Amino acid sequence: MAVAAHSVSRPTVRRRIVGAQLRRLREAAGITRREAGDAIKAGEAKLGRMELGRVGLDEHDVVELLALYGIQDHDERDALLALVREANRPGWLQAYSRSMPAWFRPYVDLEEAAQVIRTYEVQFIPGLLQTEDYARAVIAHGMSAPPAKEVDRRVELRLRRQRILSTPTPARLWAVIDEAALWRPIGGSDVSRAQLRALLEAARHEHITVQVMPFRVGGHAGEAGAFTILRFPEPELHDIAYLEQLTGAMYLEKDDDMDRYSGTMEQLCVQSASPEESMDLISKIIREI
Repeated sequence: MAVAAHSVSRPTVRRRIVGAQLRRLREAAGITRREAGDAIKAGEAKLGRMELGRVGLDEHDVVELLALYGIQDHDERDALLALVREANRPGWLQAYSRSMPAWFRPYVDLEEAAQVIRTYEVQFIPGLLQTEDYARAVIAHGMSAPPAKEVDRRVELRLRRQRILSTPTPARLWAVIDEAALWRPIGGSDVSRAQLRALLEAARHEHITVQVMPFRVGGHAGEAGAFTILRFPEPELHDIAYLEQLTGAMYLEKDDDMDRYSGTMEQLCVQSASPEESMDLISKIIREI
């Protein structure tokens, strides 16, 4: 049951792991959510949010829950409580809290913890593969009269996120990009060409796969728009589908939702040009834009 506190370094992920473990212990003890919530004077709704990792963790509450669930093993208790303490410590993302909307912060935490990232993009090159100049153009365009320092900060954050692709054990990234995003001259032709060359270079890495959804396909499985699926190495964490909107985001993880989005991603990969054909198409666009 126990997870070493140092093995997971992101607050959102730590809360989700603790919550999943508390839920499993409660169910094993035959205790209802309402009974557990009443025991810590939190109520059923708050306990549900705790088990989903959507609220902060009070160490005293966790101690009481472990006692209620009959957990007597000191090592087991200490490991989970250490994870609770880690969950309450701010991570590196805290420094960028003013440079992103609140609804986006959990995604960055989850993205950093993901083992496999599958993404479909319609409008832009995926953020994890953007060059600095391209990212600057995208970010500046998306803000109304943006202060230069704020743009710089958001660009810095985007480039910081990309480190997950260059660690000794990098995340596996599989990106399907609509052809329209490749032709769109974000930041001008020079910036776009440099971005497409960087995309070709990234796709040469074994842990990065790039496919293009070409115009010739016509209608396809991605008609509902861009989305990302995250998969984690920790067994406590379910796959999550992330859908971004203008003023918020959706984090989906129910089985029905994940079956639908996973199936859609599989269809997109089948319908798109192969990785080899995609590289040829990107090279052709570089010559023509």
